[in-house]
Amino acid sequence: MNDQVVACDRCEARRDPRDAMAAVTWVPERTSGATRWLCPDCARRHVRDIEGKLPVEWW
Repeated sequence: MNDQVVACDRCEARRDPRDAMAAVTWVPERTSGATRWLCPDCARRHVRDIEGKLPVEWW
């Protein structure tokens, strides 16, 4: 389990490091060598933005 303290980049919600299910529902977003995290609620609200960053080869 990952004990890293993680906060959502958009709403600043914090992930409980003891919650194993939360570790798989948060979305990492890698840009310019940095990892930013989105909570499940923000990830659902911004799924089109996330899909727009996928390379054309993905589709």
